[in-house]
Amino acid sequence: MSTSLTSIKGIGPATAEGFMRAGITSAEDLREIGADAAYAAWIEAGNPAHFIGYYALHMALQGRPWNDCRGAEKAAFRNKFDALKARIAAEDSSAPSAKEKGRARLDAALSEIGLIAKR
Repeated sequence: MSTSLTSIKGIGPATAEGFMRAGITSAEDLREIGADAAYAAWIEAGNPAHFIGYYALHMALQGRPWNDCRGAEKAAFRNKFDALKARIAAEDSSAPSAKEKGRARLDAALSEIGLIAKR
């Protein structure tokens, strides 16, 4: 049996929906993979990346209110958030774009039926 994401105090219906789009469907899944991996999946699923959402997730998984994050702790989260976004952006820039992938599939299909020379 799995527990709803919204059972975690600080995770509301909209946030839960975003995590479900990212393939994280239960509170157990979220706790197991942790805040950083979950937020990376959140971004990779096309959800918007917001610093407050990132540190609020950390706070929620610690059982703390989002506005409990201050000072050095908040600065450390900012550094981790910026590094996470930079890593995802670097991975995205090295991967073929959707247009490039689509063109490769089209070329393969046209080649398969003999409309263009095989490469």
